[in-house]
Amino acid sequence: MPTAAKTPARFQLRPRDTAYLRPEPADVDGLEILEAMDAAYRALCAILYNFVPGSGHPGGSISSGRIVFSLLYKNLRYDFSRPDSIDNDLLVYAAGHKATGLYGMYALRDEWVRIARPELLPAERRRLRLEDLLGFRRNPTQATPLFREFKAAALDGHPTPMTPFVPVATGASGVGDTSAVGLALAAMDVFGPAGPRVHILEGEGGMTAGRVHEAIATAASAGLSNAIMHVDWNQASIDSDRVTAEDSEPGDYVQWDPRELMYVHGWNLVEAGDGSDYRRVQAAQAAALALDNGAPTAVVYRTTKGWRYGIEGKASHGAGHAFCSAEFYKTLEPFEKAFGARLPRYGGDKSPKAVEAAYWELLSAMREAFETKRPDVARFAADRVAELSRATPKGRPPRAGAPDLSALERAGLKPEETPAELKLEPGKPATLRGALGAALGHLNRLTNGAVLACAADLSESTSVAPVNKGFPKGWYHARRNPGSRLVAVGGICEDAMGGVMSGVSSLGRHIGVSSSYSAFIAALEHVPARLHCIGQQMRHEATGEPRRAWIMVNAHAGPMTGEDGPTHACPQPLQLLQDNFARGASVTLTPWDPQEVWPLLAAALNARPALIAPFVTRPALPVPDRTALGLPPAHAAAKGIYALRRGGDRAVVLQGHGVATFFVRDVLPVLDKRGIRLNVFYATSAELFDALPAAEKKELFPPALAFRSIGITDFTLPTLWRWVRSDEGLAASLHPLKKQGYLGSGSWDKVLEQAGLDGAGQLAAVAAWAAEA
Repeated sequence: MPTAAKTPARFQLRPRDTAYLRPEPADVDGLEILEAMDAAYRALCAILYNFVPGSGHPGGSISSGRIVFSLLYKNLRYDFSRPDSIDNDLLVYAAGHKATGLYGMYALRDEWVRIARPELLPAERRRLRLEDLLGFRRNPTQATPLFREFKAAALDGHPTPMTPFVPVATGASGVGDTSAVGLALAAMDVFGPAGPRVHILEGEGGMTAGRVHEAIATAASAGLSNAIMHVDWNQASIDSDRVTAEDSEPGDYVQWDPRELMYVHGWNLVEAGDGSDYRRVQAAQAAALALDNGAPTAVVYRTTKGWRYGIEGKASHGAGHAFCSAEFYKTLEPFEKAFGARLPRYGGDKSPKAVEAAYWELLSAMREAFETKRPDVARFAADRVAELSRATPKGRPPRAGAPDLSALERAGLKPEETPAELKLEPGKPATLRGALGAALGHLNRLTNGAVLACAADLSESTSVAPVNKGFPKGWYHARRNPGSRLVAVGGICEDAMGGVMSGVSSLGRHIGVSSSYSAFIAALEHVPARLHCIGQQMRHEATGEPRRAWIMVNAHAGPMTGEDGPTHACPQPLQLLQDNFARGASVTLTPWDPQEVWPLLAAALNARPALIAPFVTRPALPVPDRTALGLPPAHAAAKGIYALRRGGDRAVVLQGHGVATFFVRDVLPVLDKRGIRLNVFYATSAELFDALPAAEKKELFPPALAFRSIGITDFTLPTLWRWVRSDEGLAASLHPLKKQGYLGSGSWDKVLEQAGLDGAGQLAAVAAWAAEA
């Protein structure tokens, strides 16, 4: 009899290929000045919280201050004059609640450069000035006088690319880590190991999110040696003062500590020790930068949340001292001592105008101290920024054979011109998922590999594997297989896949593609999708550049995945994505004919949204002969809706592969034979339709018809709202959940029959609707 494989007598970790370092403290140039800079920073964090009371996170901002100072003034390669340059190393505040610190840190840098090296300043619209701190957590409609006079930026509660040097929107737990890994992947693919590094600032609390574990697994499996995570391990979250295990003490939330987590996941580990000691911080960062073994690196700093703020631990996470209290003014004393300046005190009324004036008086006093009391601090900081700017390559050349996304614009994607290799023969079986995979593969060959794709262990099943046709087989690895276009994002990890691919797209040199069952991906990637859309809107508003698209493939969509049962054959995902984002941010696609896939994909890419979400099904069915059926050409789908038939004053709107297949095969011939005059439409994309000029929309689908129409859909009733507007029409419409709720398993045609969406069920509903006319 076969026996089970023997297991070792004692479990032990496999030998690691990565490094563990605990460097000795290093000598630090300008240590006294760095201490003064940190005193200014801690004072500014306290001031920001004080003048936006009850809002902001002073504790974690303070505990990470010396980590970020050492990056911004020593170890980050960036050209301060060009905040949006792809040449720059990136710093991603994955711990988005540290935005208080980010704004304070970046405003101080701008102020010191303004004083000592003004020629380095970027364009006014891409600066974060001291004046802009008046807009911390303020809405653009803020009407206080100084906010208006100085045209202060409205600084969001968590970072977005509206702020210079912020590449992606962060703040939702773990999404910043996944996006940062995507940025590192994209930068590595374009430039190779000598390209920009992506530094990630995170805390142990943020690392408890599952998507973070998926992301760090991805970085290690892909060999992203350009990713460096800086872990501000302060052991304090909102509710806990012992988030992780430490030494012999268990953690409240998890039984690992950040060192163990990163090392087990295949990252180099540099243990910095005391994160308030510049000598240890800079030694650890230097050690991290010197590593060259093809693995990502984690630098773990042991810190105290709210260090020297007067409130420490979890109490300082989202709270601070009372407004203009004695305790608040005590936090300013280290600044006053370091700069030899007395900052003003305020005891007036709390009207918005008076408080703003006091806020600006305090900031102005800090400015005066920088200019007159300690100009050496500004010179030191500005000289360091100048050195880093000089050391940053200008016009960094891509690696040999790098992807070229600009080839899409040069080629000009035309919905009405399907590439020869994508043309399908009527009557032959084809799948929507296969047509989409082939179209993405065509784009990849056109752009020399600018499409990077991942799937939840479903690359063949969901037909994204053709993305890699013509490229090296296997999974991407920066050293072993850099030419592959398929990325292993942690395995069955829809959550991280979305964030990683949004980061890939955000660099601007790729289109990231994630793919899984629609039933899972629409929900699990909704948060990264929302943050990507927010980030791309803000970047567009700040720079004028178009949005950068990520494609979320909703494969095996709807009831046509019947064999897997109702847990997988879900009609609800379209409702999660259609009409759920700001106008222009996303485009959903719902083709029924594989010939419609290319026109829709081309139209969606031309629209330049942040998110494209095609819904594609699994079954292989004969390609319709549109001419024989009297249908318009497939490129009509690019308008978002088209008419199969026109006539009479009532309408039927179809949406979904399953219902359209039954309708065209079983219902349309009967209507034609009986001479029943109806307007019959197929809806391919609500958002592409909405983007059309008003006159064209009116011609395609006259608004009055919405009050005389019914809908028949593979999805849910709310997705029909723009096409069906009357109570009678909604009541007569057909959808999968109408008849008996969630459906059973079986072949797709039997599942639709159970829902009353087969030919007979549709014909009865349509005939009744026509008869009422």
